[in-house]
Amino acid sequence: MKKRSIREGLHLLHRPDVRKLFSAYLISYTGTAMAPIAMAFGVLDLTGSTSDSGIVIAAPTLASIMVLLLGGVLADRTSRQRIMVFAELLAMLAQLGMALLFLTGLATVPVLVLLALINGIAIALNIPAATGMVTQLVEKDELQDLNALLGIARNGAVTGGAALGGLLVAAFGAGITLMIDALSFGLSALLVMSLKPSRQIPPEKASFVHDLRLGWQEFTSHTWLWVIVLQFAFVVAAFESVIGLLGPAIARSQMGGAADWGFIAASLGGGTLVGGFVAMKISTKYPMRFATYCVFILSGIPLALAVPMSVMVVAGTAFFAGLAIQLFAVIWYTTLQTKIPGHMLSRVSAYDHLGSIALAPVGIVVAGFLFENIGAQATLSIAALTVILPTALVLCVREVRMMTSFKEN
Repeated sequence: MKKRSIREGLHLLHRPDVRKLFSAYLISYTGTAMAPIAMAFGVLDLTGSTSDSGIVIAAPTLASIMVLLLGGVLADRTSRQRIMVFAELLAMLAQLGMALLFLTGLATVPVLVLLALINGIAIALNIPAATGMVTQLVEKDELQDLNALLGIARNGAVTGGAALGGLLVAAFGAGITLMIDALSFGLSALLVMSLKPSRQIPPEKASFVHDLRLGWQEFTSHTWLWVIVLQFAFVVAAFESVIGLLGPAIARSQMGGAADWGFIAASLGGGTLVGGFVAMKISTKYPMRFATYCVFILSGIPLALAVPMSVMVVAGTAFFAGLAIQLFAVIWYTTLQTKIPGHMLSRVSAYDHLGSIALAPVGIVVAGFLFENIGAQATLSIAALTVILPTALVLCVREVRMMTSFKEN
């Protein structure tokens, strides 16, 4: 097994295209990290209802579920680069609209939900295209390093963006914070537009339904793939409800509000940032077994909030959860990009993301309802169990436990 090094991974930044994509991630995700904090506290200040906040926060995921498969087919069949640019510009317009509504005092829950749905469409178009685009910028044996680098950019941005978002919301409100987010999407679009990826080879001409059917056949032919995606339908639903809704609500009622939650969210991002560097060096014989063990750590945040523990303890728990998230993500995407044929990668990635977020809107809305009816401690305990139980079941699947490293195939 090849010995890995951080220096070797960082060396990729000498390449202009890698550097531009790294910068695009850094800029875009800095703004994106501010948005959930701005939306959560903006809607809570507007209506005082965690249920209303949950509906607005869940709306982008609902839209993504409806559009993801279309995004996967378009990305494989047309130009991943153009799809990414269009998605960034669409997200910019949606966030700009939300910012103006808050700044003018015209914000209402229905209009915010509509704009959040548009933002979700942009996300659904971007994700499959971005997953495939990575394979057009580097060689196959460099994918793990590039995935780690992009994770560093994304999660370094989350670290600073979450902290900055908490401070901006506390000082200036949701409108200014969302305005900065909108500008970040525009800058990211310019950088993606300037990339020079290798030629994308489209699949043979066929109908949209035929393309989807082939993608589904490829997706379901890998037991490790669909089982883990099923697991993440529950894990993401629980984790998103904690990060997007329950955590801010606890911070607002029992901690120091937006600034404290911004610090906790920044610690989560800090863990993912460190995880990116660790992922450049890590080499494991059984990648999906190792990655699945990492998922258990995510249950620490709802358990720490359920007590609740001090801000510093919750932040420390969030740091290790972030580290685990990034290790899982790098191993997951590298395995996916290595084992799935290139001309089907965006479609399979769409099924992957669709399955992973399928229950997230329901989870967020249900979490808001439970929070108001059975209390914070019981709701957070349920969220923790929703992470732990599916993850334990996944380890019972032999293909997950015994899959050997993509380096050995």
